[in-house]
Amino acid sequence: MGIRTYKPTSPGRRGASVSDFAELTPGADVPKGLRHRKRKTGGRNNQGKITARHRGGGHKQHYRLIDFRRNKDGVPGTVHSIQYDPNRTCRVALVHYADGEKRFILAPEGLAVGRKVESGETAPPEVGNCLPMTVIPLGMQVHNVELQPGRGGRMCRSAGAAATLVAREAGWAQLTLPSGEIRRVPANCRATIGVIGNGDHMNVRLGKAGRSRWMGIRPHVRGTAMNPIDHPHGGGEGRTKGGRHPVSPSGKSAKGGGTRKPRKPSGASILRRRKSRRYGQLKLR
Repeated sequence: MGIRTYKPTSPGRRGASVSDFAELTPGADVPKGLRHRKRKTGGRNNQGKITARHRGGGHKQHYRLIDFRRNKDGVPGTVHSIQYDPNRTCRVALVHYADGEKRFILAPEGLAVGRKVESGETAPPEVGNCLPMTVIPLGMQVHNVELQPGRGGRMCRSAGAAATLVAREAGWAQLTLPSGEIRRVPANCRATIGVIGNGDHMNVRLGKAGRSRWMGIRPHVRGTAMNPIDHPHGGGEGRTKGGRHPVSPSGKSAKGGGTRKPRKPSGASILRRRKSRRYGQLKLR
């Protein structure tokens, strides 16, 4: 895992960098049963209305079916290949199990071709193995963490992410997340040992607008450059600063207010909030 740069033959090349893809297995193919066609929505819902702005176009992709549940207990598997997945920032590992089944899992750092992986309470706490947090030693870094038993991993699934298991008490496991948030989840939830790979993803620079278009990201237009019917900041003779506090196209304040529902049921599981960018301190419940 590293970053590769090019000779500055053009302004786009000068500022661009890419992953070297050194960890990928050459010639590896995606089994047909583990992929399906990914339809483009262009940010539109089932009524054809744009609900997510600045989306559209992009390269064609197939969606890889990832095993987030890791519920194949007692059946050892062997890592056949490490592959690229266009739908996520990390790499995925193709595992061939002893009973002939094949599954994709998220590839942590240190997982190489030929390594054995297991799931269940009897699995050793080694990189790539998935265990309930009741048997994972305290202080270990984990990823693909469940919020509810059997629902599959929900947290720490992007490149370089990992949570630290810091405590267990009264049927709850306490985790420190990458954001600094401290959250508790049921101790019988599962998590996978290790840190998600491809940690250098955050250092990749696109270098030119065209690479954003390849990813399906369309240009962002300033509200002050629009007409009044299109944005609250639009209109006016000549260039203006908007004439009001910044708002979204729908008129909501864009000054960084909280968006989480105050009475969301899972809010009771957050023991310490992540650091607030607005106030520069941790919000305690």
